[in-house]
Amino acid sequence: MKKTILSLWILACLSLNVFAENIYPISREMGSGTRGAFVDIFGIHKTINNKKIDAISSKIEITNSTGIMLTSVANSKNAIGYISLGALNNTIKPLKIDGITPSVKNITNKSYTISRPFNVVTKSTNPLIEDFLAYSLSNEAKPIIEKAGYISLAKRSFKSKNPSGKLIIAGSSSVTPLMEKLKEAYVKINPKANIEISQSDSTIGVNSVVEGIADIGMVSREVKESELKRGVKPQVLAIDGLAVIVNQQNSITNLTKEQVRKIFLGEITTWEQVR
Repeated sequence: MKKTILSLWILACLSLNVFAENIYPISREMGSGTRGAFVDIFGIHKTINNKKIDAISSKIEITNSTGIMLTSVANSKNAIGYISLGALNNTIKPLKIDGITPSVKNITNKSYTISRPFNVVTKSTNPLIEDFLAYSLSNEAKPIIEKAGYISLAKRSFKSKNPSGKLIIAGSSSVTPLMEKLKEAYVKINPKANIEISQSDSTIGVNSVVEGIADIGMVSREVKESELKRGVKPQVLAIDGLAVIVNQQNSITNLTKEQVRKIFLGEITTWEQVR
């Protein structure tokens, strides 16, 4: 008799959603280009004095790098986050958005519209900056960019002038892995170059260039009008997709853009609400 009552109680609880598991959203930090692009693409805004403001819920956990985001989602059954398409690995599961799989193919054919530019910004120039950027934006660098999972816009060939000197590159943790690969390939072509790469976020990348701390800034979003007014000059290094990711154990395979928006606004809080 007691077992029957207990079974009925469990069924009642399930029907009332008592056992629905809470969603555990994880976001990048303010200043992150990935966060800025994510907020813009999914419309996670509130309007104050006719200005759109980032409205990601203050209750959401914050992480400050792509690597930590991947680890956090991989280790938490109910987590959901977002990363650069090129950073995907088999420790997590990317979700379809509105039924479309995040992939280079689907970004190229424009069926998957959740994408953003990887920009490099400069304020001053010298022969080494010009040579390195000419290589990074060339047909010779295109296979490196595409192998890393991004879309190259290259149209010109490259021949190094072999300038010597030191180059400091700073900014986005999403762009950093690609920049490391480009650096490695470039110094084989021009061993006279000494290149240092410092990982942080997009805003720090811009500020470092403005303040003369870095020669090139890495920005994983559109460059803001306020940043352009500070004298930086952007160039698109590659096109990247954003992937919404969950734990491998999660049975969810697809969300709508509106569901993602409401999760990060804090309006959808359990997985039962999106199943």
